[in-house]
Amino acid sequence: MDILIVDDEAYIQRSLSFVFKKEGFEVDIASDGEEGLRKAIEFKPRIIFLDVMMPKLNGFNACKKIKSDEALKDTYVIMLTGKGQEIDKEKGLREGADEFITKPFSPKEIVAKVKGILGDPS
Repeated sequence: MDILIVDDEAYIQRSLSFVFKKEGFEVDIASDGEEGLRKAIEFKPRIIFLDVMMPKLNGFNACKKIKSDEALKDTYVIMLTGKGQEIDKEKGLREGADEFITKPFSPKEIVAKVKGILGDPS
């Protein structure tokens, strides 16, 4: 799998999934941190988008668990949040996130970013 989107907002799941699939990437989604962690362990995606505020396991804790797993430590993690506070960004990066993106964001810009990281799947 190329991309795992872990977010409890259905709109974010649908919009990101749609644009990535349209570009030829293999995508899966999860609605909370625990489900996201299970899918990350099972499918070993190349990039994980993690919302910060989610039920069951927040994005910070999910990121920490992903980055501490030997099989997942090199997975590129991009934190998504509605909070643009610097302290949240610092915490996300401290927990191992590779990038931090504040909502709202442009799906086109995110696709360009992913293509820069993974290359064009086509």
